[in-house]
Amino acid sequence: MGRPREHDEHTAAALLAAAEQLLQERSTAALSLREVAHGAGVSTRAVYSLFGSKEGLLGALGTRAMELLHEGVDAIPVTGDPRSDLVQAALMFRRFALGHPALFDVAFHRADPAVRPRFRARAAEALSALTRRFEPLAAAGLLGGRSVPEAVLAFHGLCEGMAVVELRGVPVDIDHERLWRDAFQALLTGFAA
Repeated sequence: MGRPREHDEHTAAALLAAAEQLLQERSTAALSLREVAHGAGVSTRAVYSLFGSKEGLLGALGTRAMELLHEGVDAIPVTGDPRSDLVQAALMFRRFALGHPALFDVAFHRADPAVRPRFRARAAEALSALTRRFEPLAAAGLLGGRSVPEAVLAFHGLCEGMAVVELRGVPVDIDHERLWRDAFQALLTGFAA
């Protein structure tokens, strides 16, 4: 009979929340596992027990980011207007990036070869959920000869770029939600041209 687990999913959730909070204040290089553990009210032993290493913790944050995005895409109702549905997907990405800037950074801007493979499968699942949203456009001939993967890549690139610009705070006197709507409506309309 093995030892009972000392640390559970509640401890893991607390550690991920503490790590996300600390990453909003500093870089991944400056992230201290001791501070993460302290923020969650546990010892560093819990971090190592649940995640194995700093890279494992960062990988779990990347996984969390992809889970939130996948859940967000799945929560958008499918209507008779797939372009409008995709605009809603873009706005969901915006809410994710603004609400979780540290997760956005880990998932999309940290190319650490020791971290990215840890959430690659979840990233593929989230991308598949988005890809399914493009299939009605392809079936209706509204991608202008582009393949679904090409259209998804352009859409995703615009999501990332617009999120980076807004998170950077430039420019501050713009209605960013309107700008996102306009940009994605233009992209999706342009696909059919």
